[in-house]
Amino acid sequence: MVSALYAVLGTLLLLKLSVDVVRIRVQYHVAYGDGGFSELQSAIRIHGNAVEYIPIGLILLLFFEMDGAAYWMVHTCGSILLIGRIMHYYGYRHRLFPWRRAGMACTWLSLVLMVLGNLWFMPWELVFSLR
Repeated sequence: MVSALYAVLGTLLLLKLSVDVVRIRVQYHVAYGDGGFSELQSAIRIHGNAVEYIPIGLILLLFFEMDGAAYWMVHTCGSILLIGRIMHYYGYRHRLFPWRRAGMACTWLSLVLMVLGNLWFMPWELVFSLR
C-alpha cells in the first residue's frame, strides 16, 4: 500500500513536532499550558495544526488508494500533503508568512484533490446497495 509510506512519514513529522514541544517545555520548566513563552506557544500551535490536518489527510489517502486510484495519484496527494505540512511548520517556526500560507494552500489542495478523487473512484453501486 502506497498510503502506508505517507502514514509513516506523517507520523515521523508528528513525532518531531511533539519532541519540539517537549524540549521547549523542559527548557522553560513548563508542565502545563505555555507558561506565557511565545516559543512554546508557537511549538504547541504548530503541533496542534499538524494533528488537525495529517490524520484526516491520511484517512482520505488510504480510502483514495482503496477505491482504486492509480499509485501516481496517491503519491501526488500524499506528497502535496506532507510538503504542505513541512512548509507550514517552517513558515510558522521562522515567522515567514508566505511559507506558512503556501503550506496551508498545499494542505488544502491535497485534501480537496483527495475528496474529489474519493468521490470519483467511490464504488457508488455498493454505497447505495440495499443489502
